[in-house]
Amino acid sequence: MREIRDSRALVAIDLGAESCRISLLRWLGDEPEITMVHRIANGPLQDGKHLYWPLERILTGVEEGLRKAAAAAPEGIRSIAVDGWAVDYVRLGANGKPVAAPFCYRDERTLAAKIAADALVSPDAFFAQTGAQPLRINTVYQLVADARAGHDTRMPWMLLPEYVLHWLGGRRVTEYTNATHTGLVDLETGDWSRDLFERLGLALEAAPEIVHTGSRLGKLRGELASLPAFSDTELIAPACHDTASAIAAIAGGMERTAYIVSGTWSLVGTVVEKPIHSNKARRAGFTNQGAAAGGYCFHTNVNGMWLVKQCLDHWCGEGRVIDIPTLIAGASEIESIPGFIDVDAPELLLAGEMPARINAELSCKDFPAIADVAGNEAIFARVIFASLARRYAEVLRNLESLCGSSFERITILGGGSRNALLRKLTEESTGLPVVIGEAEGSTLGNFAVQLAALEDGDQAGQAFAERVQSWAARLALSDRL
Repeated sequence: MREIRDSRALVAIDLGAESCRISLLRWLGDEPEITMVHRIANGPLQDGKHLYWPLERILTGVEEGLRKAAAAAPEGIRSIAVDGWAVDYVRLGANGKPVAAPFCYRDERTLAAKIAADALVSPDAFFAQTGAQPLRINTVYQLVADARAGHDTRMPWMLLPEYVLHWLGGRRVTEYTNATHTGLVDLETGDWSRDLFERLGLALEAAPEIVHTGSRLGKLRGELASLPAFSDTELIAPACHDTASAIAAIAGGMERTAYIVSGTWSLVGTVVEKPIHSNKARRAGFTNQGAAAGGYCFHTNVNGMWLVKQCLDHWCGEGRVIDIPTLIAGASEIESIPGFIDVDAPELLLAGEMPARINAELSCKDFPAIADVAGNEAIFARVIFASLARRYAEVLRNLESLCGSSFERITILGGGSRNALLRKLTEESTGLPVVIGEAEGSTLGNFAVQLAALEDGDQAGQAFAERVQSWAARLALSDRL
């Protein structure tokens, strides 16, 4: 058991596309206790033709959560770290403050930007250089969209989790696991690709410095620092990408284990020591993203609970208010479905009218549509869950072929791990046992990296990776969130 030299609490902020969570780790003797102290509802907002994130509302909620954490931890708070979704960023003006609310990655402005970028750097060349799947949501295409819209490409930008750390007082940086999601990091150097910035007409000087997972960024400053609990609080960059944080929380290691991080997106993959960036991997939809404890998260994006959430939002707008547990329970009773959908069909990645989009997808595959009337909601849900499980099986077959090895189990992390029906359908589709991981795995991984970073030693290399794994194993035994 690792010795606890400083009994002050820690705070993990997990920014989610549907909700943001502020959690507190306190010590009961030598045992960690983790509780969520505040949750902030989140979601992109439509403003004219574009989708934006409500940055001010998020920051107000973060401040409220930190005040609650301070009140709950009279022993003081030793450190704060922030993880969240990837690719979206904040542009900073000359005064260091945001010039506008950040775009949401689902905004359609990147459709034309990607076509323009592909004419300058082919998808195959892009993937060979960065290992990142050239998806239109990636930061690189958003930056190209900015340039096409006439914005000053030299205007500094920061990815969202790191921006929150900067807003709290930290240095302007990008943490490595999050940086790899931009599509602008060179596989060979682990740093920004000067070649890509130049070929795409982007300003390298606008990009922040890339730092290691676990880097210490300075002390909390501003009004919050006047609270006694925050008088000497460090700001730490965890694995700022929430998937990398969640993978860091898998205590038993990843040998012959595939993962599904099930949330708004489903990330299906495994951890590999060296990147796999062949044309075959690109065409199968896989990407190589930095892992917190070394190696690469090698996975593909599959649409996820976005489909369910969009259906629920639609039905709510019509006065049919249904919660997810009720929907899952109803779907479990459905014995047959009209057919399967391609969950990754482009139209299903867009917002609004999701039941109609699902019916259009069914119809194009010659399956009968589902009447969108009260009482049929569970049928829509069963189609979504069955289609997701089928897609997971397809991805895992491709993954085994690319890795040259088979898997013995699947660990499901994230909110979808609570969905017993999806777990059952996944086991049936893949033929593999499903292990339930941490529903709040990103938060546990966030804490594991903080604790490893606060110990003596470098924030990189095998020794740091072992410290992260050791803390992840210990936290996995603590009370669940």
